[in-house]
Amino acid sequence: MKPFQIAGLPPDELTSFLTGTHSDPFRILGPHRVGDDLEVRVFRPDARKIDIVLNQQLKEPIAAERIHRDGFFCATVLGARRDLDYHLRLTAWDGSESLTRDPYQYGPIMGEVDQHLFGEGQHWQIYEKFGAHLRTIGDAAGAYFAVWAPNAQRVSVTGDFNGWDGRVNPMRKLLGGGVWELFLPGVLEGAHYKFEIRTQTGALLLKSDPFAFFNQHGLSTSSLVYNLDRYQWSDAEWMESRRRRDWPKTPVSIYEVHLGSWRRHADEGRQFSYLELSETLVPYVLEMGYTHIELLPIAEHPFEGSWGYQVTNYYAPTSRFGSPDEFRHFIDACHRAGIGVIMDWVPAHFPKDAYALAEFDGTDLYEHMDPRQGEHQDWGTLIFNYGRPEVRNFLIGNALFWLDKYHIDGLRVDAVASMLYLDYSRQPGQWIPNVYGGRENLDAIYFLKRFNEVCYERFPGIMTIAEESTAWPGVSRPTYLGGLGFGFKWNMGWMHDFLQYMSLDPVYRRYHHGNITFSLLYAFQENFILVLSHDEVVYGKRSLLSKMPGDEWQKFANLRMFLAWMYGHPGKKLLFMGGEFGQRNEWNHDVSLDWDLVQLPRHDGLRRLVQHLNHTYKNEPALWDQDDTNEGFDWIDFHDADNSVVAFLRKSRDGDMIAFVVNATPVVHHNYRLGVLECGFWREIINTDAETYGGSNLGNYGGVQSEDRQWMGRQHSILIHLPPLATVAFKLER
Repeated sequence: MKPFQIAGLPPDELTSFLTGTHSDPFRILGPHRVGDDLEVRVFRPDARKIDIVLNQQLKEPIAAERIHRDGFFCATVLGARRDLDYHLRLTAWDGSESLTRDPYQYGPIMGEVDQHLFGEGQHWQIYEKFGAHLRTIGDAAGAYFAVWAPNAQRVSVTGDFNGWDGRVNPMRKLLGGGVWELFLPGVLEGAHYKFEIRTQTGALLLKSDPFAFFNQHGLSTSSLVYNLDRYQWSDAEWMESRRRRDWPKTPVSIYEVHLGSWRRHADEGRQFSYLELSETLVPYVLEMGYTHIELLPIAEHPFEGSWGYQVTNYYAPTSRFGSPDEFRHFIDACHRAGIGVIMDWVPAHFPKDAYALAEFDGTDLYEHMDPRQGEHQDWGTLIFNYGRPEVRNFLIGNALFWLDKYHIDGLRVDAVASMLYLDYSRQPGQWIPNVYGGRENLDAIYFLKRFNEVCYERFPGIMTIAEESTAWPGVSRPTYLGGLGFGFKWNMGWMHDFLQYMSLDPVYRRYHHGNITFSLLYAFQENFILVLSHDEVVYGKRSLLSKMPGDEWQKFANLRMFLAWMYGHPGKKLLFMGGEFGQRNEWNHDVSLDWDLVQLPRHDGLRRLVQHLNHTYKNEPALWDQDDTNEGFDWIDFHDADNSVVAFLRKSRDGDMIAFVVNATPVVHHNYRLGVLECGFWREIINTDAETYGGSNLGNYGGVQSEDRQWMGRQHSILIHLPPLATVAFKLER
């Protein structure tokens, strides 16, 4: 053995390669012209012997010489051309043999157009190019790997197929864009891998694949090679009908779910899998009458306590509940049942876990370098650098990925306010103004607009939803009108005002009447969703039922009144799991909801009310088809603060009318006169005090006939009974 003596290869380059510092492995490994001959170089520490098997030639295999004890082999093929067709026959230390192609006999694979579009931030199918993809090149089946790490000195694919040795499979760096790639023949689906990145300072980082389709969670954080082209969808009818949906003029009632704690196996506390949720959650949501399920973030995340909002692998559904195809089966089951699936999406920030995106190539690649721009102090997370085209492409490509590969129907974007404002939750001196001296994050604004434009352009019929808690104008208005381009915005103002009002003892509500009327001043400035989300039942805020004042009976009556009031108010609806049956404890992500409560009459009565509200809501266009205009709403009376009574009218485009009356005190009002627009029989369609819901069963005997008596400025009126702490609704039958 003669170390370091290889024709055409300086000894210092070989030393650099063996110590893992060489940045161009294709200069070292693979076939190389040396005079009139061809030299094949291979580095395989796991091989005792390597032979070069010449294809289509009746020649004996050429034994490669071990040049270095670490496993560097070299063989000379006399008179061979550069495009020599050959295999490597590897003899392992245990004597076993295997035949494979040489990864370093292939030229560049990713096209220049792909690199150019990515550099511009406009490659909308970037997930087809980056990550790990099973493919066949020539007669070799294997996995193609590509990753963006422009500032790395070296990037290698490491995994269970090469002993996790970063020297074995270093990648080729494509000039210009900082992209590294390598095709590894023989790597199959299920292989575990990571990228070993050597930084310019010499540090070695072991990173999960940012574009991995499947990833481990918890203490194990490897990425897995996965084939996303295998699943056969059966939701064509849903997908075709979705394209024609005009969601602002369609009923939308959303059940917000954290999959890990909706229900668990009682005996062992184990979480339900995607397949089990397909058989339990989907039928329940269908029975309850919801139109959509909204999932708290489903992308892979290490920390259970983040509820999924600290994402490490944006392209991988969490492996806690099963495989990507099993998650697709869950979505497929939802669509076959006529239920849409909305996913919480978190482009606002990401965690500092060393194996993920943070300082990915040894520099602040995905995040800002300056902590005044790149760190969320409250959450201990990092902020994406929206001004970098490749980062924007990573995020927008991710949104398109979920819509394309998983048939997701909507994306609810988390923490939009933290993206829009440079001074979000910061003191003076802790933030950097924009180029105009303002506090608006211009890069984030451009990103959000472009995200919405591209998503709606490429996937008609989907919806994007903003969790935006400020008065930023035009959040759900088109970008060509100066808006951000979202389809909907969470109505945080309504939620805050109404929960504050509902927490008051009824005797004091007369002094806070403005809380329940103010929301109608801005109700039609955006396409709103009324939300009672997970954020309102954690961190000492108590459950919805526990927020209500009074004794046991009054708590349930208040909550029934409130929920029916919500369904009458303009805007789409969202209710977090457990709220529909009166969960008593705060939500705890580590345990199941208290489903035993449904066996109790009052809890089951509340559940039946929500079920009936959903079905009534979907069947009455007056409650949804003019949500986006004030023509669908008319106050009947909001002056009766002394009795804490409000009355309003909901109208459809076809002229249907439903009158809602809310009595927010436990005082019964008999013969309460209400002005109405038209004469006819006003049928009672909602009464939260009905006995079937756990109420006192005071009502209006199915409805009332109008009288030709002027009242409240209207030509006609009806005389009704108002039950205690109740919402009643009457539909006009002409």
